[in-house]
Amino acid sequence: MPAKGWIEITELYCKGCELCVQACPQHVMSLDTSRLTPKGYHPVRLHAEGCTGCTGCAICAVVCPDAALTVYRLIEPRMVPA
Repeated sequence: MPAKGWIEITELYCKGCELCVQACPQHVMSLDTSRLTPKGYHPVRLHAEGCTGCTGCAICAVVCPDAALTVYRLIEPRMVPA
């Protein structure tokens, strides 16, 4: 089963540079052109509700120059043989 992840976006820091969008190997991010941040930028958003498709790889957070993304990853516990 693939890992599941989710992303929290701090829109105050996001300047809409799209580096995270281009770097995402799962292609689950885009700019939300229907809204603006308090600083006047279009913030990044996830395509699917509930981060469907995000694996929590954190590549987006690594390339973000403004540390606007926090990535979480849910790891299923492994069954240890008795």
